[in-house]
Amino acid sequence: MWFGILGPLRAANGGVDAPVAAGRDRVVLAMLLLNSLHVVSIDQLVDALWDSAPPATARGQLQSSVSRIRRAFAEAGLPAELIVTDPAGYRLVVDPEQVDVNVFDRRLAQARLAVEKEEWSEAREHFRAALALWKGPALAGITSPAVRRAAAALDEQRLLAIEDTFDVELRLGLERDAIGGLTGLVERHPLRERLRGQLMIALYRAGRQADALAVYRDARDALANELGIEPGPALREVHRAILTGEVETAAAPREVTLPVRALPRTVADFTGRAEAVDRLVRAVEEADFDGPVIQVIDGMAGSGKTTLAVHVANLVAPHYPDAQLFIDLHGHSLRRPLDASAALVTLLRQLGLPGDRIPVDMDDRVALWRSELAARRALVVLDNVASTAQIAPLLPASAGSLALITSRRRLLGLDAVRPESLPVLAESEAIDLLARIAGDRVRAEPEAAAEVVRCCGHLPLAIRLAAARLAHRPRWRVADLARRLAGRSALPELAAEERTVASAFDLSYAHLPAVAQRVFRLLGLHPGERFDAFTTAALAGLPLDDAQDVLDDLVDWHLVEEPQAGRYRLHDLMREFAAGLAARDPLPERHAAVGRLLDFYLHAADASTVGMEAHSSGDVRGWGPAQRPDLVEALPSKLRWLEDERAGLIALADRAIGAGHAHYAWWLARAAWRFLYVNAYHDDLIALHERGLTAAMLAGDDAAVAQVLNYLASSYYRTGRYQAAVTHLTESLRLRERLGDDRAVATTRGNLSAVQLMMGELPEALANARAAYAVWERRGDDRGRMLHLPKMGFVAAMMGRYEEALHYHRRHLLLACERRDQHNVSVALGHIGAVRVRMGAADAAARCLAAALRRQRGIPYNEAEVLNDLGTARRLQGRLAEAEQHHQEALRIMRTVGDRHGEAMVGNDLAATLAAAGGPAAAVEAYRRSLAVSVQIGHRYEQARALAGLGTCLRDPEEARAHRDRAALIFAEMGVAQINGEPAPVEGG
Repeated sequence: MWFGILGPLRAANGGVDAPVAAGRDRVVLAMLLLNSLHVVSIDQLVDALWDSAPPATARGQLQSSVSRIRRAFAEAGLPAELIVTDPAGYRLVVDPEQVDVNVFDRRLAQARLAVEKEEWSEAREHFRAALALWKGPALAGITSPAVRRAAAALDEQRLLAIEDTFDVELRLGLERDAIGGLTGLVERHPLRERLRGQLMIALYRAGRQADALAVYRDARDALANELGIEPGPALREVHRAILTGEVETAAAPREVTLPVRALPRTVADFTGRAEAVDRLVRAVEEADFDGPVIQVIDGMAGSGKTTLAVHVANLVAPHYPDAQLFIDLHGHSLRRPLDASAALVTLLRQLGLPGDRIPVDMDDRVALWRSELAARRALVVLDNVASTAQIAPLLPASAGSLALITSRRRLLGLDAVRPESLPVLAESEAIDLLARIAGDRVRAEPEAAAEVVRCCGHLPLAIRLAAARLAHRPRWRVADLARRLAGRSALPELAAEERTVASAFDLSYAHLPAVAQRVFRLLGLHPGERFDAFTTAALAGLPLDDAQDVLDDLVDWHLVEEPQAGRYRLHDLMREFAAGLAARDPLPERHAAVGRLLDFYLHAADASTVGMEAHSSGDVRGWGPAQRPDLVEALPSKLRWLEDERAGLIALADRAIGAGHAHYAWWLARAAWRFLYVNAYHDDLIALHERGLTAAMLAGDDAAVAQVLNYLASSYYRTGRYQAAVTHLTESLRLRERLGDDRAVATTRGNLSAVQLMMGELPEALANARAAYAVWERRGDDRGRMLHLPKMGFVAAMMGRYEEALHYHRRHLLLACERRDQHNVSVALGHIGAVRVRMGAADAAARCLAAALRRQRGIPYNEAEVLNDLGTARRLQGRLAEAEQHHQEALRIMRTVGDRHGEAMVGNDLAATLAAAGGPAAAVEAYRRSLAVSVQIGHRYEQARALAGLGTCLRDPEEARAHRDRAALIFAEMGVAQINGEPAPVEGG
């Protein structure tokens, strides 16, 4: 039997191919082969077959495809039972050596191991054997997006292997043999600098220095024309070495990737577990690297799973030099388990990827993660896992990677893993651990020491706490500690996991003063991972200084940890212990404590955003004065505090819903909105407001539901998810119209107008903006008028009705001047300047925009928009270098805050400036980037601008004409005329 995906899809037996011909059948077989031996879920297969729009009969059609594949297997003499039906999906059970990609991975791992040992001939043999398995592009002819993503990653692995092969051949002095192959590859991949460098070295060593230097010149030109960049440091070093005659010591260039070291340190007093350590380390050292190594450490709470995993990870780290990652998935804590999507963001950031490179779509995040790992020898510790489903997208798929997983439960759904079920410590190991922490007294009292560890259930965490207690009581004998442990009421239940830990915790707790005991119990009610003296004071109703003193005591008792100055946390088990104690307190006291905590967070979050600027809906807050204004006022840096506490806001909303304070869930969302919105924390904004929406709906409060929907839409708008924004705003509008709140209706109509503007629905946008403005005009509300005059101006300007747009913006300016509102004065000046730019009045525009910019510095969205318009004005004035500088700064801000439609707009204006400066290649690249963003978010106006710009810059006349025609069609559909690719005035109103 032989199965191939490194080229056209193939399933064969003795030279007879199975006739898998139908397109869907080939997609299903490809997905099974890409995940051989693993279950491929029904949902994965349906997504691969129909992407985002499966028919109602999808499952039935999938079953039919599997049946046809089985029949095709039978025709070729392949066992039909190779495809196993699983409750979750299907699995292809074949010998890994019968699938070409597995053999490829194994050969690559052998080759790279030989390279590490500098066994060059053996490495070359393995590389060539691996590459000989390829029969063309991976999975050629299959168009499913899911399959194509996987195929693209395989094709990239092939190219990396080819580059590694040429490195080895150059080491062996086979440069003359390599020149022909390298020349062809450089022609097909002109932007791969490593191939260029290898060809330069080969040519130089063959006596062709002039040709080698010509390759560098070609590389520099290609990179400048296509990407607008210079060659990287590695290629420049090869060039320098050729010029100075130092090529013999110059290595072929590689992409510069700094190794990632994110592992925690192993504990200094690590004790025992010798057999487990030996098994885990040996499994890594003896692995043949024909695929990823996956090891699971499971066991009861407090058994030392994380400690062991970190210890082993540090021991085997030299085998994984490129990346060593660690993430706590909170699978067994009072926090919600970290879902795979959020975990991927953390892991990709550990690898050094900036936030703007991390996709929103889950499938794209998984593909990027696996693509990044494919080029690395990586170790990933997935700590505190809840289930197999939680980590399935996080597991490495490429050879040469190790996943170390810890969980309190056995992960039976994982295939091809090496499980290590962790028991409690043996008595000798437990006593050794006690002695290493508590000192020589332990060896002097062996019987008492045995009793202590027995009372602790031989559980490492319990032993550590008891030993620390003993170490800080030099006058105690070990027998004193043993008597105290044996006398505690929890000891009869030591066989239960949590009770064993609780007995050790209870020993420390019993020695606390009454006020510290109360604070410790109440900390069990705090849902966040970390806390500080302010939140502790609010929770317990204490003065701030007293709360700080209690926290210091709890740190000394090792009941609370202080991972950074002023920031505290409870270990998961300690939190459970504290929560169990708190559960014994009267319900009214617990209810009041949680209420105090939520009230402090609400008012501190609200105070943190004072002075921050963002478009506001004008909704009333709805809550009263703070219960603890002293704490809110005492916060030294409110914005820094809110940044530190941001990760806990969602858990707080969940606690509010579950603890009878549901109204705080939507109040907290409202208070934090401005901070989250301005700083572009859109994932947090959406998650927090979804909790608020749930709470408002459960309470039957339609006004609150409408308000939360309005705020949710703001984040969808800023991230370019316009249809979702429209859906939420439409429902908000329906509710507010039913409630008869014309002020709220006007707010939602204004926001709906902004979204429709981006979607190119200009008549609808103008109608909603006018309707909203009419309400504020009728009410005599200057603030509402100042919010909505610009919206009417934006729509009019996009329609090319510039005089009308100026009319709206001038009224805005006049109103702001009358109110002496300097912020709105600067906003109006910026808008007037933007319209003047569109009209070609560069000097007048520049004056307005320069004045606006002075006032908008530090307000990200506003500053970026004004900078961009000022750049366009400078371009019209012929000050091109200054123009480009303004555009680039605006683009940086837009990307930093995650404003996708702003990124598209600025990208187009930057491209126009680059074109005016005589850089058509750079302009084309900028237009293409803007086009990609515009298409992704559905911003039709900027899409048309990018197409029109490409129509003026592309060298191919046919291609240029096609782009211009597409732009003209979109502009026409939107009701926007154009002159030379830019919007022009149109008649009518």
